[in-house]
Amino acid sequence: MAFGKETDMANEEFYEEMENESALITLEDEEGNEVEFEFLDVIEYDNEEYIVLIENREDADEVVILKINVLDDENEEYLSIEDEDLLETLFDIFKQKYEGEIDFE
Repeated sequence: MAFGKETDMANEEFYEEMENESALITLEDEEGNEVEFEFLDVIEYDNEEYIVLIENREDADEVVILKINVLDDENEEYLSIEDEDLLETLFDIFKQKYEGEIDFE
């Protein structure tokens, strides 16, 4: 699964702005459906960046972690991660970072 998102500012500025407020991102899935997510964090791991999102629904209870693939200065795409071990590692990093702030069940 890949999502595309066009940004109108440098990536670093974009993420800094999102971290300072509860940012919503609307992504388009492979079938053309728009899905709205709340930005939670960016994790850097093994020289790659991953975005952590949660669907913007009251009953959402799972985070989504996608690999950030920068296409150019203004465009990037978010790619699904097939490696379960990598996903678990990234989720563990996220949980450690927000221990005490977010209740993980």
